[in-house]
Amino acid sequence: MKEIENREDISKLVNAFYVRVRRDELLGPIFNNQIPNDKWPAHLEKLTDFWVTNLLGKVCFKGSPTRAHIEVDYNNDYTIEQLHFGKWIQLWFATIDSLYEGKLAERAKNAARRMGTGQYIAMWNHKPK
Repeated sequence: MKEIENREDISKLVNAFYVRVRRDELLGPIFNNQIPNDKWPAHLEKLTDFWVTNLLGKVCFKGSPTRAHIEVDYNNDYTIEQLHFGKWIQLWFATIDSLYEGKLAERAKNAARRMGTGQYIAMWNHKPK
């Protein structure tokens, strides 16, 4: 096992993770219906930028994850629940553990925990009453 050291490592992690997500019985339909096949390469680059910014401190991500998650929940008739975020975290951790170890791997896990909670709360607050 090696440590996460650079953008290439993060890209490998992000790509491997989203292969799992897209094949997952619970998460796959959400992601595959939201992002057309021809848009996945650009989306994976954007997600790599996000994690490079978060793990390496090299600011290259532009966007609003919260706005995107709220839109996804809206597009799915407000059906996204904690279960979905739990599965996302489970797959993220499993992917990290299959590829990497060390300080940045642990930082990626901790960041995902915080982000998952924050995104779920933001989505919850935007659900119709």
